[in-house]
Amino acid sequence: MKFDVSRVAKLANLSLSNEEKKKFAVQLEETIEYIKGLDEVDTKGVEPTSQVTGLENVTREDIAKPSLSQEDALKNAKSTHNGFFKVKGIINNE
Repeated sequence: MKFDVSRVAKLANLSLSNEEKKKFAVQLEETIEYIKGLDEVDTKGVEPTSQVTGLENVTREDIAKPSLSQEDALKNAKSTHNGFFKVKGIINNE
């Protein structure tokens, strides 16, 4: 199986040398071959699961508490407008 490492690198916004592309192509091929081996594992009678720890809710309770003031949050911002962060648009190449 051949992979277009250049295309994947472009999608990930990575600049790769030709040597790196060759190296990553080999590594990606090895990874895919290893994963294909999982198709041979007998999973009959094994219940599907998304995790194996048995934990159900490991998040903290959402409690409001003091935070940064708007001034402190914006003090190192490169650009602001009317009390908000100002960033360049990405939809219409603004």
